[in-house]
Amino acid sequence: MPIQKVLVVDDSPTELANIRSILNDTGLEVVSATSGEEAVNKARAEHPDLIFMDIVMPGMDGFAACREISHDSTTKNIPVVFVSVKNQKADRLWAQMQGGRGFISKPFVADDIIEQLKAFQ
Repeated sequence: MPIQKVLVVDDSPTELANIRSILNDTGLEVVSATSGEEAVNKARAEHPDLIFMDIVMPGMDGFAACREISHDSTTKNIPVVFVSVKNQKADRLWAQMQGGRGFISKPFVADDIIEQLKAFQ
């Protein structure tokens, strides 16, 4: 499945802009959200092909948002790649148990994002 639309979720305007810039340079359509709740709503409304999601956010965190997305019949097939400073083995395992299909540690480089895009093409 070719990736055409990506949802980027991060409460940090800097991180959001950084990932958006990397994805825009590849010619993809990029939609963004700044909270877990907004991510769930945008996933349902926009039907992105891939989601890059931060974990630590106020309100609904990335783990809870991923759980909701992966258990909803309309969004369950959208792969979620976590992008987070939480990069311990337990964090990675928990991310996978919540439905995450990939994990990128912050700080990241553009190639980390591109590599994940290629993995889901």
